[in-house]
Amino acid sequence: MSAFDLETFSEAARTVAAVARVTPVEESTTLARLVGTPVWLKAENLQRTGSFKVRGAYVRMSRLTTEEKARGVVAASAGNHAQGVALAARELGISARIFMPVDAALPKVAATRQYGAEVVLTGADLTECLAAATADDSGRVLIHPYDHPDIVAGQGTIGLEVLEQVPGVRTILVPTGGGGLLAGVAAAVHAVDPTVAVVGVQAAAAAAYPASLAQGHPVLRRELHTMADGIAVGMPGEVPFRLIAEHVASVRTVSEEELSRAVLHVVERAKLVVEPSGAAGVAALLAEPDAFAGPVVVVLSGGNVDPLVLLRIIRHGMSAAGRYLQMRVLLKDTPGNLARLLQRLAESGGNVVNIEHARTAAGLAVDEVEITVELETKGPEHCESVLEELRGHGYTILRH
Repeated sequence: MSAFDLETFSEAARTVAAVARVTPVEESTTLARLVGTPVWLKAENLQRTGSFKVRGAYVRMSRLTTEEKARGVVAASAGNHAQGVALAARELGISARIFMPVDAALPKVAATRQYGAEVVLTGADLTECLAAATADDSGRVLIHPYDHPDIVAGQGTIGLEVLEQVPGVRTILVPTGGGGLLAGVAAAVHAVDPTVAVVGVQAAAAAAYPASLAQGHPVLRRELHTMADGIAVGMPGEVPFRLIAEHVASVRTVSEEELSRAVLHVVERAKLVVEPSGAAGVAALLAEPDAFAGPVVVVLSGGNVDPLVLLRIIRHGMSAAGRYLQMRVLLKDTPGNLARLLQRLAESGGNVVNIEHARTAAGLAVDEVEITVELETKGPEHCESVLEELRGHGYTILRH
């Protein structure tokens, strides 16, 4: 398939209907108040396998020849594409082998195996796993995570759903890694309404598209350091790149702090669990609330996050939002001083969640103790008032 017209995506939608759900859109009144226009969340985190990836995988694999299906498929993924391929393979009766990074999230690995795929743990990231999958000599057909017309067509079915669910949408924010989802949504939407702005969002520490678009061709980014493993892709795909260059209004980047704040916001206010990559669009909206014409639809691309990682992200998000304060306080090592410090913190309204003593830290006098305190607060202003109150009572705060 080479032409990306409305029939391309309509046919893909008919194919996808056999395996994927039409995921809901949820109106976000809190984000709407922030940006001054209606905001809707397209909840692909509630899709089968927990992400949008099953759409493209199923379209691609359903179009294999009988002989290709008999040979089986091979894929590479940090987790979401793996689960999409594994489910599609099970539904189509195809054997699947999937290469995943050695430190891939355990729930993603377990889910992929439960869908019936063979998992091979190798390499540090998607680039190394993709190289291993490409070099596989078993005769299996490679199911690329983003760089194939059928993959793009399958992901683009989300765009058709958005147009039906939110008539009059003006901006669609899409998490972006290799570009299959962004390209598909943009091309599908523009096949119906070219006036809708489709915006990609990448993690700043793993963003390959800004430089690639500036140079007019895919450019490899070697250093990828982000909590958003679902969009940590070093090289844009050739197929999606062409569509993105033609149809996408812009590709923006968000910081790790903004990603963690977005995950926290979606959990708290929308009551939806998303992974950091899935929250990238919300992060862009929180960072620049006046930048997008409304109504706005934000694609929540996935919700497959390790619970332990989620705990760390939420704590990081609380800190970024000024609701979590960590500080080191220097005290004289005499009876009653720690109790008095905790009393001051209680009176300030802070909720102490952890406390540590250090009597042997470098630079401490023999009669001094360093206390590390972590506490929940009510926001940035409360953090400052806690610090000011402690300083007002003569406490030495070494770092916060």
